Parts: sequence; structure tokens; C-alpha cells
Amino acid sequence: ITGPQGPAGGCLFYLYRQAEGFKEQGNAYYSKKDYSEAFNYYTKAIDVCPKNASYYGNRAATLMMLCRFREALEDSQQAVRLDDCFMKGHLREGKCHLSLGNGMAASRCFLKVLELDPSNREAQQEKKNAAALLEYEQMADFAFEKQDFRKVVYCMDRALASASACHRFKILKAECLALLGRYPEAQSVASDILRMDSTNADALYVRGLCLYYEDCIDKAVQFFVQALRMAPDHEKARLACRNAKALKAKKEEGNKAFKNNNFEAAYLLYTDALMIDPNNIKTNAKLYCNRATAGAKLKKVNKAIEDCSNAIKLDDTYIKAYLRRAQCYMDTEQYEEAVRDYEKVYQTEKTSDHKHLLKKAQLELKKSKRKDYYKVLGVGKNATEDEIKKAYRKRALMHHPDRHSAATPEVQKEEEKKFKEVGEAFTILSDPKKKIRYDNGHDLEDDGGFDGGGDAFIYFFYQDWQAHH
Repeated sequence: ITGPQGPAGGCLFYLYRQAEGFKEQGNAYYSKKDYSEAFNYYTKAIDVCPKNASYYGNRAATLMMLCRFREALEDSQQAVRLDDCFMKGHLREGKCHLSLGNGMAASRCFLKVLELDPSNREAQQEKKNAAALLEYEQMADFAFEKQDFRKVVYCMDRALASASACHRFKILKAECLALLGRYPEAQSVASDILRMDSTNADALYVRGLCLYYEDCIDKAVQFFVQALRMAPDHEKARLACRNAKALKAKKEEGNKAFKNNNFEAAYLLYTDALMIDPNNIKTNAKLYCNRATAGAKLKKVNKAIEDCSNAIKLDDTYIKAYLRRAQCYMDTEQYEEAVRDYEKVYQTEKTSDHKHLLKKAQLELKKSKRKDYYKVLGVGKNATEDEIKKAYRKRALMHHPDRHSAATPEVQKEEEKKFKEVGEAFTILSDPKKKIRYDNGHDLEDDGGFDGGGDAFIYFFYQDWQAHH
């Protein structure tokens, strides 16, 4: 518009001057970084002259500064529809696409700018950014298929450096953070999206996923149901909801069977539950520990130890698994391993009960390093006085030197050694005071526990042997 040409032209000129005035005011506020006021004045300019491409371009720039990229994209697209040679319009459209995570569309916009101005450095750089975005997106998709969730998080962090407003990338990152057990970070990302859009099904799904992986299954199901209400075809939410319900049902069935002392059924139900979702680390750690408890009841002690170890691999802070494994180690006389587990427990939770368990394991370890006189006689630790006597007679006859007079010198020496061990064992276990001290882990050598004991035993044995022959 160059000037008034009759009444209509004068009106148009007036409107143009008015719109330009609004634009100048908008520019002033933009320079002051008061983007909200700048937006208002650019809007007024557009209302007066809705066919001016530069007004839409300016408002797009303002919306971008306000991080309202979807609205900015619409204004940029309107600007280039009005003027296909408007380079700034194409550039801003590309930047909006890039910020929203659409690398392909962004590339097309930057190519258009380079058609208009092949030496445009900004477009050249942004075109490289768009190509990098597409590459990170492709790498993330491949990594997700391989369940390399750390790689996905890395790729999404790089992608979000350019695509800061892309909810899709944020959701993928949050989902992988949840799968890595980094629940607070995942929840933070999902909550940020839900603050902007409370109906975002993907964000609702991720919030549910975090709760599901933290073993808050009932609350998780509520979020999955809400996500499906917003997006009935949300396949991930549907699968997670089904898994959550199935996992809860199997676990509860197993617990009920265990309480009813049906340990075999409980063991099988916990096994079934473990097959439902390998990614649910926290719940699976509990299931392994529950199965270990059932396994211990079924005398599957080695399997129980293995299950506890699997629980600890999934959750190395799981005290109950350490306690269960330590008890299994005690039951199988693996005292060093038991002490190690009880030490870990006591370091984490310094309770009197844990201290007592550790002391007990340390005592058993100390006792295990001495000669086991019960084993020498072939009796259990709860053997009666009569059983100890019968056992020593049997073992003494078995290893008596007279029995092995025709054997090789090596065999004679070995049998004589065993014969003396039988004597030592009987000397200690047949004396109530010495037996109590031995059972309590005291070092009997320090108080002359064997002085004369062997001779007394040999005399006793010969008296007994002669009486029976």
C-alpha cells in the first residue's frame, strides 16, 4: 500500500498505518523481552491486517519465545501460505517442527530456505540439527527393541536438546527411566507433561508404570484405566494393566497357599507369577524371596539360596532376602557366607535382633573351624550321653591299631590318628562341663581340655573292650 487512492484506498491506508503501529509496539515489547505484551500487539496487527505475512511471522517468533511451539507452528505456516518466499517464515516453521520433534518436516523447511538463499548459515546449521535428531530417534527405536534402555535415555537426552517441546521423546525417556528403576526421574517427566495436559494418555501410562514397578499395583491400575479412557487403543497401557492385574492375582494366590501350609502350591504359583513380567524388578524381587521361603519349607535349600540371590540382584537393598539367604546358609553350615549376609544386614539396620543373628553366625563360624567331635563320632549335635558312648565304642573298634596290624605303615598311621581323634572326641563330649564349653565355642586347648584325656579314654576303652571279649 503506497497511499490513499479514493475513499477505499484511504481506509486501507489508515488500517495499514494502524496495523504498523501495533507491530512497532509489539517490536518494542519484544526487544524488552516482554513477550506476552508483544504477542498482544502482534495479534492486534493481525486482526487489522490478516493478510500480512510478516505479522504472523513476528507473532510466531514471540510464541516460540513463550515455548508455545504448536501455536507458533500454525502462525509460521500461515505466514508462508501468504508469502511462499518469506524466508523467516520457513525458517521459523522448521524450528517449530524441530522443537516438536518432527525432523523430517523440519528438514523440508530448511531446504526451502536454502533454495531461496543457498548461503543461509542458520538454515545450514538447523538442517544438520534436524538430521542429527532423526539419527538419534532411529538409534533410540533400535535400542528400545534391544531393551537397551540406558541407550534410549542417552539418545532422547541428545534429541531433546533440539526438540525441547517434544512430548513423544519425553515420554519415551520417562518410560525407559521407569524400566531402569529410576522412578522419581520418570515420574517428574510424566508429571510435567500432565501439568500442561492432564489428559495425555502417554503421561498417564508412565505414571501408572512407575507405580506398577514400585509394587503399588492398585494405584497403577487406576492410571492405566485412566490412560485407556483417554486413548482406548493405547496398547502399552492395556498390556501393563493386564500384567498388573495378573501379577497381583498370582501373588495373592501364592500367599494364600503358603498361609495354608500348601508350600508346593505356593512354590508353583510364585513361579507362575515370575513369568508374567521380567521387567517388574521390585515385585519380582519379592516373588523370588517368597519362593525361597516356600522352597526352604520344602527342603529345597540350594534352590532357596539361588532365589534369594536373584532377589538381591534385582534389589540389593532388600533386607528380607539377605536374612532368608543367611538362614539358608546357616542351615547348610555355610557359615562364612551367613556371616557376610548378616554383616550386610546389620550395617544397614543396626537392631538388637540383627546383632544377635550376626553373633550367632560368627560363633558357628568359629566352631566350624575347630575339629568337629560330633562328626568324628558320627553323631548329631543333640546326641544323648548313651548315644555318644555307643558311637565312640563303634568308632574306637573301627580304628583300633590291633585291627590294622597287617596294613601298610601309611594306613596304620592314619588309623592311629583317627583312633586318637575318637579318644579326644569322647573325652570332651562325655564330660558335661567340657561339652558345654565346646558347644559354646570356647577354646578348650587353652584350659588344658585334653590333658590326660586321651589316656583316660584308652584305659576306658580297653576296659570296655575286654569286658566284651
